[in-house]
Amino acid sequence: MDIRQLQYLVALAREKHFTRAAHACNVTQPTLSGRIRQLELELGVPIVERGQRYQGLTQEGERVLKWAQLILNNWASMHQELAHLATSDFGLTGRLALGGIPSALPMIPYLTRDVRRLHPHINFTIMSLSSEEILRGLGDYSIDAGITYLDNEPIDDLLATPLYTERYCLFVPEGHKMAERDTITWRETAELPLGLLTPNMQNRRIIDRAFRSVDCRPEPALETNSVISLYSNVRLMGLASVMPHYILQILGNDPGLKAIPLREPELAHSVGLVTQDRDPSAPLVRAFREAAAAFSVKNF
Repeated sequence: MDIRQLQYLVALAREKHFTRAAHACNVTQPTLSGRIRQLELELGVPIVERGQRYQGLTQEGERVLKWAQLILNNWASMHQELAHLATSDFGLTGRLALGGIPSALPMIPYLTRDVRRLHPHINFTIMSLSSEEILRGLGDYSIDAGITYLDNEPIDDLLATPLYTERYCLFVPEGHKMAERDTITWRETAELPLGLLTPNMQNRRIIDRAFRSVDCRPEPALETNSVISLYSNVRLMGLASVMPHYILQILGNDPGLKAIPLREPELAHSVGLVTQDRDPSAPLVRAFREAAAAFSVKNF
């Protein structure tokens, strides 16, 4: 068994197609198929369901995949550690994959900025993901860390670092009939044409529960999985939207919009960094956790 065999298996599980997996690994399809077949012989179990096309992994193959993902992640972390020891004067190097819930995406640059100040050679891949996708990504090692809610849905077996508390405002354009209000209730908000995040987003589930608590079930005029899209539609279409309180400040204190604090009920949810609970942890993940711990003290 060697690392390449495990890389080929992970690529096949990700691409769900032998030719695409081979292309991703820069090898021919017969090479990839032959090395996976060799892995099956070495382990003494069937890994891939056999057929003319890729049909999935066997039950044994799913377990082998989990171990392969763990081994490859540890292998990459070891290389990060050794590279840092060899070039400690230059800080850490590498790329960190981060998933964030849409409402948290505008806050992530504060963290990446702090990390880059200490380690200017760390690069980032940042993806907008639902809370469930973040947990899956951490489980299959497709992301290194996530920014998500800490107190609304289970995050068992993960290390959590609180970052800030999310509160909610009604965002309306200048000239809207509610624009001069100092506060507004959820019940009043439910009567307005609204743009909201899509139902698969945890932020939307929080908002829906708030409406249900006052016996309201508004039908949104627009749904999107992007906070920037919500912001634009409030700005240009005249819709109202429920978004975190910090959005207006981060996006430039747009004088054409107003954020009105929501009351009755008043909601607050903790948002933070989640990573795998491992020892040793990957150096890049450690650096990001350290930045997150300092961020929670400095900014909020």
